[in-house]
Amino acid sequence: MATYHLSVKFGGKGKALAHASYITREDKFSQRQDLEHTEHGNMPEWARDEPAHFWQAADAFERANGSTYREIEIALPRELNEAQRLALVRDFVKQETGDKHAWTFAIHNPKASIDGGE
Repeated sequence: MATYHLSVKFGGKGKALAHASYITREDKFSQRQDLEHTEHGNMPEWARDEPAHFWQAADAFERANGSTYREIEIALPRELNEAQRLALVRDFVKQETGDKHAWTFAIHNPKASIDGGE
């Protein structure tokens, strides 16, 4: 049975690059084994191939009390297969961001405790 979870969080200045690295399992988070898929889009030309440059710039140029990103965390039903989860997230991102906001998303699929995971 699927459970529903959706939360929205605001990320402050100086946290965007670290958060992007965390959700995409890059740098010091690369040993984590739960990353299923990651994508980015609507990046400016100078960050199109390296979204970390965009998030680094967001940290550098946002005002002191500004918000550099929004995190939308959604629990996806385990009944969906990988392709269905990806299609659902792509549709959600397209609907919510359109073509005006830069975005990075990651799908994590940790093992459930019943499967021997956390």
